[in-house]
Amino acid sequence: MIVLSAPSPAPRERTLLWLLAAVQFTHVVDFMMLMPLGPLLMQRLSLSATRFGALVSAYTLASAAMGVLGVFWLDRLERKRTLLMLYAGFIAATLLCGAATGATGLLIARTVAGGCAGLMGAVVIAIVSDAVPAERRGQAIGTVMTAYALSAVAGVPLGLGLANLGGWRSPFIVLAGLAGIVWLLLLRFLPRMDGHLTQTSGTAGFTPRLALGWGLTFTVVFASFLLIPYLSAFMVGNVGLSLTDLPWVYLAGGAATFVSSRGIGRMADRLGPARALALLLVATMAPHLLFTHLPPSPLPVVAVVFVLFMTLTSGRAIPTMALVASQVPPSLRGRYLAVNMAASDGASGLGAWMGGLLLTSAPDGALMGFAQLGWLAVAVSALALGLLWTFVGRAVRLDATPAP
Repeated sequence: MIVLSAPSPAPRERTLLWLLAAVQFTHVVDFMMLMPLGPLLMQRLSLSATRFGALVSAYTLASAAMGVLGVFWLDRLERKRTLLMLYAGFIAATLLCGAATGATGLLIARTVAGGCAGLMGAVVIAIVSDAVPAERRGQAIGTVMTAYALSAVAGVPLGLGLANLGGWRSPFIVLAGLAGIVWLLLLRFLPRMDGHLTQTSGTAGFTPRLALGWGLTFTVVFASFLLIPYLSAFMVGNVGLSLTDLPWVYLAGGAATFVSSRGIGRMADRLGPARALALLLVATMAPHLLFTHLPPSPLPVVAVVFVLFMTLTSGRAIPTMALVASQVPPSLRGRYLAVNMAASDGASGLGAWMGGLLLTSAPDGALMGFAQLGWLAVAVSALALGLLWTFVGRAVRLDATPAP
């Protein structure tokens, strides 16, 4: 295993982080692309809001199930080999999405893709946590998390453009080709990561208090995914945007998130991840209510509110991951993060499903009940604040930085 502990990131560390960010980029584009495609899929495949919510949640619930299974083996293998194996399965499943001939086939393909994606994300964060010391871990995770912003800046708009030109299947086929190139780069440049195999394993490090970290992750993500899958449908059906406006809105939100991600990571390193997360949980309550109560508005107004919403909401993941990754030693980190990723995926799937149940579609395409979802998201964020206070006060912080 390589340990990178220089005062500032070395070129090798930056290469590692951006390579892992590329993996996350393809994964996040695959997941996020389905949501802005919602209005198109609901028209072409005759899907209700509830059925579309089930399509989104199938990906995340399959990922959550595989995350739980990862407890039994994820730390027993060298991390590079594990990532390559999971990424190959993800690429094959994305091709299946492009080959789907209808709603049922797409549902099955999304389930397979989600089954690979959850463990893949856990391995990526485990590699970052193993390789980067704690004092720079927030910024490192922020760098990898720029994949979320890049997916909105480039991936999602390009996916929408490809869908408009070649049908909804074409973005998945192109994404699978891009992921194949990233897989080859991983094979060539990702170093062997096996230091965790030399440390004492087992499950003795897991305590009931550490489960609070999984609960914290669940509530943070659940609050967001009550709303996120339905933003594009709300903007089209309620706010008055056209389908051709959506790429510009996502481009603005992604660009702002790309700029803010590393800054939020540095803030987490400077203030501590717990304090940074608390500030972000409070700060997101206003845009959650503002966006869900937005009346019909011109494109610039919608873009500004969307930028505020996405910057703060996506930024919460950075201190959350930095906080929970610091709780266990490297020999247990992969398994702990696998369950944490399962909590995240389960929360996003259940949030999307519950949001679909609480929403109804009017004959003109407007979503009814979105304002009430905004209030529910604020209430869940307040619950997350309580869990954060309990987690920080009771969880025992273990040494998570491997010795050189």
